[in-house]
Amino acid sequence: MVRLPSGVRYWTVLDEELAVVPVADSFLRQVRFGRDGAESTTKAYAGGVALFLRWCARSGRSWEAGAGQLGLFMTWLAHAGRAVSGADAPAGAAVLAGPGTPAVRSARRINAVLAAVRGMVVHAVAEGGAPGHLVQVLYEVADDRDLPPAACGEDGGAGWRMRARHRLHEPVSRVDRADDGDVVAVLAACGSARDRLIVVLMVRAGLRRGEVLGLRRSDVHLLADSRELGCGIVRPHLHVVRREGNPNGAIAKSRRQRAVPLDFLTVQAFDTYEFERMTIPAAASGDFVFVNLFRGTVGAPMRLDAVNELVGAAARRAGIDPAPRPHQLRHAFASNVQVSGVASDASFGSRRERALPAAQRAALRFRRLSGLVCTRADLGLHEPAVPDATMMRLVLPGRVHHRCGCWYGDASKCGRLRRVHHGGSVARACRGAATGRIAAAVIATRAWPGDALPGLRQVPGCGV
Repeated sequence: MVRLPSGVRYWTVLDEELAVVPVADSFLRQVRFGRDGAESTTKAYAGGVALFLRWCARSGRSWEAGAGQLGLFMTWLAHAGRAVSGADAPAGAAVLAGPGTPAVRSARRINAVLAAVRGMVVHAVAEGGAPGHLVQVLYEVADDRDLPPAACGEDGGAGWRMRARHRLHEPVSRVDRADDGDVVAVLAACGSARDRLIVVLMVRAGLRRGEVLGLRRSDVHLLADSRELGCGIVRPHLHVVRREGNPNGAIAKSRRQRAVPLDFLTVQAFDTYEFERMTIPAAASGDFVFVNLFRGTVGAPMRLDAVNELVGAAARRAGIDPAPRPHQLRHAFASNVQVSGVASDASFGSRRERALPAAQRAALRFRRLSGLVCTRADLGLHEPAVPDATMMRLVLPGRVHHRCGCWYGDASKCGRLRRVHHGGSVARACRGAATGRIAAAVIATRAWPGDALPGLRQVPGCGV
């Protein structure tokens, strides 16, 4: 990584002698400063370019000659593991892959490496550092007959475009999401209000881990109406703002600032975390929302890998194997919102749709092709009585204002709507539901669980 005097950083590539590779460094500086790319983008490109230059050096080719033989490079990527393609691989290490040997890199990863290599070669040609015929080796001229009508010209005439010559077919894969039952088990196993709030923000608000740890106190507006404070949004919400140079490396993916609405459960989780944080004097101050409370430098912003650690530790305590990844919690939020019917299908891509079971995917596709709007009834679900898009409800111990809520079953299971009413104190409702400082459950069965949650009883038609 290169850090400039201004504090801006970008990733570059070093050769075997730990010297900067000029052609790669020029391309990565163009991505960072000429295209205003993110630091993470230069990191991804640098990794792909480093693999290509390593293959060229170990196969006795110049990078210009290697650009004309990307087919061989693709085969090497598919079968050369870390023992062969790593920077510390011994000299003369060969790829030995017999028939039926699985690929060590996916088609998606190989295509990403090829995109970085093509970008470096085209940049070198544009700067005059490489012969112009390399562009013809990488791309072929194709017409637009295979494109959809919306992507073609308005005049109806034949158009031309550049198409990459080297690319692997990426198989359609189902987006991996966390099961609602696993999510609640992880929440119940969290050991602090801070950890619970982190999980709730990913599950109930759909934030990425970088967006969660990049939150500042000024981004969180929990009042019912914040217009008097200069914010035009009425309900409780938070603002996701991309900030460069956070000391913990957290950064929002999108450059556009967006506001995320928060429900009452998330607001209560914020309250419990603030009370917990105020008990630690060294962490009471500071602008970052999430800071170290129990280890490391108390009061310092949390690291990105700390989110993976806390989710994994909570999953182990809950007996979940394998443990869900933080991004799977975000996937669960997106698929739950789509199934709930509160958002249009146009708001979700095909990858989100593939996260649903086959029957629900077929229902979505049939309604879309028929020009109709897909509702919960088409998916075998009941219409929600209140505009709550999520599929789970948590009961927090302590001084929590009582409310009723709608509980949706897991999209991959029964999908039954349950309404529950709290019959007694919060402490009695939480008794026996879970261990730790939080109690939670998901109603994801076709029948009422009976005594599974003491203090809770089903009341049809109960109003909030």
